[in-house]
Amino acid sequence: MWGPWLLVLLLGTGFWLTIRLRGIQFRSLFYALRLTFSKEREGEGDISHFGSLMTALAATVGIGNIAGVSTAVALGGPGAIFWMWITGLVGMATKYSEGLLAVKFRRINEKGEISGGPMYYLEEGLNKKWLGMCFAAFGACAAFGIGNMVQANTTAIAVNESTGFNNVTIGMLLAILTGLVVIGGIKRIADVASYLVPFMVAIYFAGALIVIFRHIDQLFAGLTMVFDHAFTGTAATGGFVGATLANGIRYGVARGLFSNESGMGSAPIVAAAARTNHPCKQALVSMTGTFIDTLIVCSITAMAISSTGVWTSGETGVALTIQAFSAGLPGPWGHLLVTMGIIIFAFSTILAWEYYGEKCFEYLFGEKYISLYRYVWVFFVFIGAQIKLDMVWNISDAMNALMAIPNLIGLICLSGLLVRETRLYEEGVQQGSINKFD
Repeated sequence: MWGPWLLVLLLGTGFWLTIRLRGIQFRSLFYALRLTFSKEREGEGDISHFGSLMTALAATVGIGNIAGVSTAVALGGPGAIFWMWITGLVGMATKYSEGLLAVKFRRINEKGEISGGPMYYLEEGLNKKWLGMCFAAFGACAAFGIGNMVQANTTAIAVNESTGFNNVTIGMLLAILTGLVVIGGIKRIADVASYLVPFMVAIYFAGALIVIFRHIDQLFAGLTMVFDHAFTGTAATGGFVGATLANGIRYGVARGLFSNESGMGSAPIVAAAARTNHPCKQALVSMTGTFIDTLIVCSITAMAISSTGVWTSGETGVALTIQAFSAGLPGPWGHLLVTMGIIIFAFSTILAWEYYGEKCFEYLFGEKYISLYRYVWVFFVFIGAQIKLDMVWNISDAMNALMAIPNLIGLICLSGLLVRETRLYEEGVQQGSINKFD
């Protein structure tokens, strides 16, 4: 499912939207970042711009930033980082488009809560309810895999290796913590994410900067390798696996998309819940999520790996990131920081994906069984901490790919609407009929 054809479709959609929206991610980035922290008081919504962004980041900033980046460098060489950056830049236009459509076509359910996402803009924007139902079915299945059991299992392994606690104890504790949050719905999820995500990103960022500055003499050489190998590939040396330009492009694009989820259709589900008086405002805020995830957090991991030179060691995944941080932080601090990042990022992902899965479930079956869904989610967190998940990984990857297909169809077919809405918003701001900040 994640063959070259899907990567081309995802990346191609981002390029197409970038062209049609006249480089919205470049023209409006600083305004979007300011808008993220504004306190919107007008318009409908369950949570703030900032809460929506932090919940989306809770789902995307995680294993992909720690293990995905190191795997891309190990298998595709330093040039993979360049292609990850390209993916992030065009993915910002995709994420903008998803956010705009999510708010424009959102609904208020019987409980007075906001519901939105690709299933709604596929149904109402394209008049293709069957595509919306396909997306919701794939999303509900993917949530229990990549957003629940995989994250719980990753957390259990990390805690077990660090503390020696058995998986049953870890699973019970993780399930209780999850239940305390998700039973309260999106407002509590957003509140917790608004504290957890900035806290962990700040600590991880600080640790990575220390690693880089302790190897500052090698940083320029590391950056040079990124650009040199982006178009030439890298000869296999030492434990390095990748050897071709194709590998660099493939792994850079694949891991970049896996990390920021642009085009998959998950993030617009929570974007729809944001309190805003214009779809374009939340679209701009959503766009900054890809910037933070790929162009900041992923980049800082990549620079730590390339500047320390550990990318030729033969390690991949989390082990390679730990090796890089251990090379720059004294004693056990490097290993501890990466482990703590894995635990907190995985837990926050469990919270965010519960909301994604819940809204997909609601679209298919209505609001009647939402409380039951949340309790079942908590139970599967416990189960995920106990079992091996090779099959779950495979199914989850397939469901994620299948989510992307109807979503990308919607984005491409509705690109004309995206252009009109964006033009009207920008004209309104210039003429003063729309306030930039409320």
